[in-house]
Amino acid sequence: MIGIIDYQAGNLTSVARALDYLGFKWIISSDPEVLFSCERIVFPGVGAAGSAMKSLQRLELDVFLKERFQEGIPLLGICLGTQIILEESMEDEGTKTLGLIPGRVYRFPDPLLYGEERLKVPHMGWNKVSWVKDHPVIANLDPEFEYYFVHSYYPVIESKLVLGMTFYGINFSSALAYKNLIAFQFHPEKSGRPGLEILKNFGKWVP
Repeated sequence: MIGIIDYQAGNLTSVARALDYLGFKWIISSDPEVLFSCERIVFPGVGAAGSAMKSLQRLELDVFLKERFQEGIPLLGICLGTQIILEESMEDEGTKTLGLIPGRVYRFPDPLLYGEERLKVPHMGWNKVSWVKDHPVIANLDPEFEYYFVHSYYPVIESKLVLGMTFYGINFSSALAYKNLIAFQFHPEKSGRPGLEILKNFGKWVP
């Protein structure tokens, strides 16, 4: 059973629909006691870091995530979920986040330029990921595949934790991996066939 964390920060239906298509059993819940029985956890999210952290703390899901990580349960972060696993986000005038791994989250610079072209923020649409190391969850992915992004902030982490990089005016970490945790700034559940491949691999991954 795959647990999808509901902390009032995003559309969970597309994640559930993708897992359904792949034949995985899943449950959406905001109750740590319900999620505790799940063999792996998906931590999705869209929106602002400050309000998301308040919801996690109110529901005691912050403690739940830290405990699951320490116990070696496979965890998948998506978009805002990827940012919140770091130590701090510059969003909302600075937000202390979960600190599962070292790193901080920054906003794209203003202006964000590519040559003389001014790029729009948020970064919205399809873009490539340059994978910098191998990992079971990204096995068999064509390097030419593109993935769906929607974000104004991006993670900055130690190079040894970086799994993939993306260019949008600047190079930024779009995928990270550490022990039993893997996370993507893009949305696998909205990224078509390559995104489904990632979710399928995660559903079978034994860290």
